[in-house]
Amino acid sequence: MAAKTRKKKSSNNYFTQDTEDAIVEYNNCDDPEVRSRLYERRIHYPFFKLTENIIHTYKFYHTEVDELEHLQHEVITFLLSKIHKFDPTKGAKAYSYFGTIAKRYLILSNQKVYKKKVEKTKVEEVDKYDKFSYTIENSPTGGDPQYSEKLSYYIDEFIDYHTHYLYEIFPNFEDAQIADAILEIFRQRENINIFNKKALYIFIREMVDVQTPKITKVARIMYDEIFKPNYLFYLNNGYIDFPQKQYL
Repeated sequence: MAAKTRKKKSSNNYFTQDTEDAIVEYNNCDDPEVRSRLYERRIHYPFFKLTENIIHTYKFYHTEVDELEHLQHEVITFLLSKIHKFDPTKGAKAYSYFGTIAKRYLILSNQKVYKKKVEKTKVEEVDKYDKFSYTIENSPTGGDPQYSEKLSYYIDEFIDYHTHYLYEIFPNFEDAQIADAILEIFRQRENINIFNKKALYIFIREMVDVQTPKITKVARIMYDEIFKPNYLFYLNNGYIDFPQKQYL
């Protein structure tokens, strides 16, 4: 008897070319009944598995909903609300396109929890840790008021850049979690008093459960390799030029 050929496993065999074709058909169809059948028979399950895998692979478990299934339903609903924007002529594959949308939605969802964690951090715990160099007053401006507006603008751009390329800059999920927690401190900088800004290590350790040296390593990469050199370039040249091609 001939030996059976083992089928090669695929990490995304639930999201196939047929799925992408169905999405294109869905977007090109005006009949609600046909669209409903397309979604139920060929799109819903791939969306379900995609969101399930992303949640568990990247451990997006910090959520305001009681059950992860509820979070998954939220993400699927969001994907469906964006389905009309998918355009295969622009070169993107549906699996990558909707995977990116799902990850960004989940990052934003986690940020709400991050904000609450920061606000609840006890000030008296801060003294246990060294001052973190990411605070505004330790920026390359040296605290000079004339740079405050430029610094605020630069930080907003830095946040957008790092959020967009988060998993390209930090392929390791744990590092990406740490980096996103640091970014959340920046996002909430106007709403968090200076003492809580210094509580970054406590905040991250609650969210990611990592040791201080790991946090320091990620922070140094963000600061030394991206934040500081590009900020100095901005001050000297008047425009921001992050190395986007490096992460495309």
